[in-house]
Amino acid sequence: MSPGPEQPVVLSLLAGGFVAAFLHAALPTHWLPFTLVGRAQGWRARRVLAAVAAAGLAHIATTAAVGGLIVAAGLALDQWIGGLLPHLAAVLLFLFGAFYLARAMLRRPATAGGPDLETPEPAVSDKAAFVGLVVMMAVSPGEVLLPIYLSSASAGLGALVLLTVMFALGTIAGMAVFTALASAGASILRLERWARYEGAVLGVALIALGLVVAMHPH
Repeated sequence: MSPGPEQPVVLSLLAGGFVAAFLHAALPTHWLPFTLVGRAQGWRARRVLAAVAAAGLAHIATTAAVGGLIVAAGLALDQWIGGLLPHLAAVLLFLFGAFYLARAMLRRPATAGGPDLETPEPAVSDKAAFVGLVVMMAVSPGEVLLPIYLSSASAGLGALVLLTVMFALGTIAGMAVFTALASAGASILRLERWARYEGAVLGVALIALGLVVAMHPH
């Protein structure tokens, strides 16, 4: 396999992986719990961001583990049916993209009040709250990122490692940005409105990645 012709495709997938991870982190489940728990526990911004980083890494570690299994299965299948893997990856990216687009179009408008960000009373210890946030993200791998792993399978282990790094950077950056903005005043910024468009933007990004894979299958 000559690395030259495939390098632009790998770079596109790495960049697309970062963007997809960042956009996926805009889902309220990736930042709203950190805002609420941080306020309830009276955490400083540094403590909240530490929880974000730890939970983001756990989230990507689980995603990478599941993605590794999918890649292994895909490579085994590709040995039986030559050339199938890139086309399968493109189809999965199209399907995921179409799913997120359709869900964004069919989703009912959010209520005017948005999420309730009133500060609750602390009910658990700081350690339990921190661990709870990390576990919450660890048990929910980023399903939208899995087809991108399959897209990069033929590029080798190095590309998969780089892709995982980009996923981690994009996820932690997105979670940190939206958590910080929400903590600074989500009731004014109306971040819940962004979540209504996140699915559409993410869907378009995944379809674009699918086109890149389909146009450069080898």
